[in-house]
Amino acid sequence: MAEHKALYRWSLHEAVQSNERDLWRESYKENCDCARAIEKAINRDFDGMYLNPDCAKSVIDEYGFDRINYVLANTMKEKSEDGRFSHDNRDWSKGFYIPKDDTNWHFCVESHPAVLDGFINEARAEWQKLGLFDYSYCESEKNGEIDYESKIVAIRPDCLKDEFKTPDDQLFYVTGGFGSHANSRGRKVYGKFMKDGEETFYNRDEIIGVVKDENIPVWAAEKLETMQTPEQDEGGITL
Repeated sequence: MAEHKALYRWSLHEAVQSNERDLWRESYKENCDCARAIEKAINRDFDGMYLNPDCAKSVIDEYGFDRINYVLANTMKEKSEDGRFSHDNRDWSKGFYIPKDDTNWHFCVESHPAVLDGFINEARAEWQKLGLFDYSYCESEKNGEIDYESKIVAIRPDCLKDEFKTPDDQLFYVTGGFGSHANSRGRKVYGKFMKDGEETFYNRDEIIGVVKDENIPVWAAEKLETMQTPEQDEGGITL
């Protein structure tokens, strides 16, 4: 799978304040290129009646899920008053944070709304095929009142590269960090991926939540049991 350019999710104003204007500019240009690629794909794959079912996938392969979702959600927000888009797709777009920049209209897809609506349906269907963990698989919480330490959590898919957007790669065992504790002012959550044991950290807002026991795969539950079992030395003394 090709490496996709990183999506910058913050406003130009925030980028300037953080000395990241070049990152914003590069991502903005890629957003515009993505929008134009969607328009070209629709022109190529719409026969006047039907849209080729692989149309969205071809652009996803080139630009990645994160940017495709971002550009399409931005388009829905920019055209929120257009009744030719389905309520379902407009509601879907509300789940994405798109900072308000005067340049957002530049990466708004200008294909016919009815056909574009079908393209969005295709893109969302490709996302669903990934079978990723979402909030429905996790213990619900408000205002961060659940402890994460020594539990399996699910990492937000948009925090993972496309090649790691799988349910197995989302599973993360929390070992500590101020952000792992309920109602903490800290943000960092330390741990390791259940799949391969790689250690790293995420900010608390990059975690969906604690995966419900009934949704933990058998292999992960067995691995968790060994991770939570106290080690013993050769004399049988718990360490």
